[in-house]
Amino acid sequence: MTDLRLSLRAARALHLAAQGLLQPRRKMAVKADVLAAIRNMGVLQIDTIHVVARSPYLVLWSRLGAYPQVWLEELLAESKLFEYWAHEASFVPIEDYALYRHRMIDPGSLGWKYSAEWMIERRKEVDAVIAHIRANGPARSVDFERADGAGGGWWAWKPEKRSLEILFTAGHLMIARRQNFQRVYDLAERILPDWDDQHLPPLPETRRRLLLQAVKAMGIAKASWIGDYFRTAKSQPTPNPESLVAEGALLRAQVDGWNAPVYIHPDHAALALAAAAGTLKPSVTSLLSPFDPVVWDRRRALELFGFDYRLECYTPAEKRRYGYFTLPILHRGALVGRLDAKAHRRDGVFEVKIVHLEPGVRVSQRLTDELAAALLRLAGWHGTPQVRVLLSDPPTFRAALTAAVDKKTEIAR
Repeated sequence: MTDLRLSLRAARALHLAAQGLLQPRRKMAVKADVLAAIRNMGVLQIDTIHVVARSPYLVLWSRLGAYPQVWLEELLAESKLFEYWAHEASFVPIEDYALYRHRMIDPGSLGWKYSAEWMIERRKEVDAVIAHIRANGPARSVDFERADGAGGGWWAWKPEKRSLEILFTAGHLMIARRQNFQRVYDLAERILPDWDDQHLPPLPETRRRLLLQAVKAMGIAKASWIGDYFRTAKSQPTPNPESLVAEGALLRAQVDGWNAPVYIHPDHAALALAAAAGTLKPSVTSLLSPFDPVVWDRRRALELFGFDYRLECYTPAEKRRYGYFTLPILHRGALVGRLDAKAHRRDGVFEVKIVHLEPGVRVSQRLTDELAAALLRLAGWHGTPQVRVLLSDPPTFRAALTAAVDKKTEIAR
């Protein structure tokens, strides 16, 4: 297996297979599929922007198709998931709690997410927040009345909100559930009453398990990609993947045109052989969240797919090239473009402000039809059945895509 050689196309197929994006689903999703998808990815990043769907819901839609969004929140409330800083703020399977406990014990390692000075200087206020939750049960930030006279805003949190977040980062509080997507905090001891730090695996074992999980989730990984997945390292991962190859915990392979080896989890050995043989055929056409694991690592997306992707919602409007909230377009194993969209839920309109195709992408009937179908599926899931495409690059693509959308809409009627 160490002599396995893959084409770049095969490497992409293996990655998409591991991510659950190889072939369209044939069955309607059930609630257990939501949990299975998160376990498969290892982590589901949270972001609150919702010009389309909020990112975690959209990531799941790309893999599962239409499903009730409430299932995700129910799984959190049932303690099948927990929230923590994995790849940024994320939903994580509850069985992986032990792998993140070291971060809670050493919250200072998480940078701005924690403040030892606050815990010391505001000790009485912090204790008051804990006492309130202990006496009154789970609480949201809005349950604490602002008393400092300051305004709101991301970097102007009221003191209680700041205390809640620091206590969450330190593992004293957990997220019991979401209410209108607002965090509801409770004591960790009430959510996980049976947890004991004696269950904590040693740090080297934690690093090893997270590395193996990252490689499995990606399907195929350069060493330089591994540390970003669970934010375990900025450069070289620990332990060295070569040491895991030596003990049989990882497989090594080569990708045509790449100097560095790639690593594959043994659970994906059969998929890797199928990819090398050319029998792993991607057939999904879908839209991805900007925070989808396939594209959240800009360097990986560029090296694996030749797709240079940057989310521009935090870029001043005059400096944006593609739009505020661009969704990558996945088409049969390639990232072929991106579109800037907004769901106007009150009007029932799904607006595509502009769709950009990558240089060199051929406008085929199959691409046009399958992208139109994906747009209609996403729009229908949002309750915005009317799709409007305003602009495109190349300009001629708008007419073809609009015609395909209109045709499929008429057939559905």
